[in-house]
Amino acid sequence: MSIVGLGLDVVDLGRIRRLYERHGARFTEKICRPGEVQPRQGAALIEHLGGLFAAKEAALKALGTGWAQGLSLRMVEVVKAPGGAPTLRLHDAAAARAAELGASRMLLSISHERTFAAAVAVLEKNPL
Repeated sequence: MSIVGLGLDVVDLGRIRRLYERHGARFTEKICRPGEVQPRQGAALIEHLGGLFAAKEAALKALGTGWAQGLSLRMVEVVKAPGGAPTLRLHDAAAARAAELGASRMLLSISHERTFAAAVAVLEKNPL
């Protein structure tokens, strides 16, 4: 395997809290796909949303575009692998960009801390 993309993002959970308090469900609908937000409340919900936001940003950076070229956070879906680890499913233009890069696998790690969430995404491709 060879790495074709790497992305890292760190999110201030205070910013996520303010956005959620101001916009509520509109905020989650803007960044998340249906079923992506797990039922949580309070600080646990803010940590979860922060982790999702960081993971999606890291994935867009790994694709080499960020928010450019028509890509958005909703084109990146954080799902659980069979063992429970987070992984990514790409949609629409994000999936097309990954195919363009020859990416055959995407790795994801998400971490939470009291005031921050962080994520790293790695795109790999099989050697020819």
